[in-house]
Amino acid sequence: MNDMIDTRMQTPIEIALGVDENGMTTAKKLYAFLELNPGNFARWCKSNITENEFAEENIDFVRFFIDEETPTGGKIQREDYKLTAHFAKKLSVKGNSARAEEAREYFTRLEEKAKQHVIDRTKLSQETRALMGLIESIAKTELEQKRQAEQIQRLEDKQKAITDTFQRSPENENFQVWANKCLSRIAEHPKFRRNYGAVKNESYERLKRRWNCNLNDRVERAKGRALERNPGITKAELNSINKLTVIANDKSLRPIYETVIKEMMIAYCVN
Repeated sequence: MNDMIDTRMQTPIEIALGVDENGMTTAKKLYAFLELNPGNFARWCKSNITENEFAEENIDFVRFFIDEETPTGGKIQREDYKLTAHFAKKLSVKGNSARAEEAREYFTRLEEKAKQHVIDRTKLSQETRALMGLIESIAKTELEQKRQAEQIQRLEDKQKAITDTFQRSPENENFQVWANKCLSRIAEHPKFRRNYGAVKNESYERLKRRWNCNLNDRVERAKGRALERNPGITKAELNSINKLTVIANDKSLRPIYETVIKEMMIAYCVN
């Protein structure tokens, strides 16, 4: 589909769908165009894209991340998906609105246009057809080898992360540094979309289920003791006392939290 869409002369629907030069739109653009409930986008993606047994990643859709600004002015990474024209049409078929019909018609025309670019091999010489077949075979083999190499590399990276986690020595590495390193690694899982705060919250919930404790209360008491010991303590020093520092300084909580993190590493960093 290369050069199928001239992005300099796009129609209104192509602009609305954010169609690129390869005729691909994104899940977010298509969802907005279909005027579906904004609050159900993540659920819609899960059921229609990532967990769709008839959709194949890197064939029908390509996963990517975008930076979005939070209400507080920060930035968070959100997951989105590039959709082929064929797959976008299939997703549009599920709708029964005027917008869905418009999208279906557009992607149908796009597919027809793509077919016009396909070479009629029956008109080629036998030698040319054989050469094209050989090139396609080599290309498929190369792509499959690349896919396998990438998969192996991902597995090796995950295995290394797990090995590093379980080989941690409290004597030669600061506990909080180790915990933050693991939590950051877990945040790379698609479930969290690099939302470090969500990972920490889950780890604290898991800790609470194992050892019923009120971390917020413990943090406040730790800050109170710090103020009693040093009335001149700065606000920055006081704010540095958080749930993780409380856990790290508690001989009862620390080993339990270490187990929680290791369990999460296994759950989210190993296929």
